[in-house]
Amino acid sequence: MKLRSASLALALAASVAIVPAAAFAQTGNTSGHSTGQHSTAPHDMSQPNPAGAHNWNEDQIITATVHQAWMLANRDENNFFEIVRQLAEISARNRNLTLPDDPAAGKRAGEYIRDQAKADHDQLLYAIVDKAVQMTATKSPTSTTASSTH
Repeated sequence: MKLRSASLALALAASVAIVPAAAFAQTGNTSGHSTGQHSTAPHDMSQPNPAGAHNWNEDQIITATVHQAWMLANRDENNFFEIVRQLAEISARNRNLTLPDDPAAGKRAGEYIRDQAKADHDQLLYAIVDKAVQMTATKSPTSTTASSTH
C-alpha cells in the first residue's frame, strides 16, 4: 500500500500543486505581498511540510471545506496536499478500495480535485477527494473481512 500511496501521492502533488494559493484565499491579504506564512524554499510536494507538525486531526479534515482545509494547512501547498493525501487514504480504507500505482490515475484524480476545489471553496474537501478515489481506485481483494477490522 505504501508504494501505491506514494505513486498516487506524486501524481496528485503534480496536479494539486497547479492550484494557485490565491484560489483558496477568500479573506486576508489581497496586496499580493507575502504574509510570512509561506516558506521561501520549495520542497518535495510528495512529503509533508518539514517546517513543523500538522495542526489538524482526522475529524477536522473530514469535516473541513476546501477553504477551511487551506487554513488548517496554514496556507501552505505542501500541507494542503498532505491533507488531500490523508483524505484519499481514509476514503480508500473506508470503501475497501486500493489506490492505484498509476501516475496517470493519480493525475486524473488530482486534476478532478483541483478543478472541483477551485469551483467551490465552501464544499467539503473530503467529498471531492472521495469522488476522485472512487473514480480511480480498484476494489481491494480482501473485502470479506473489512467490517471486522474495527
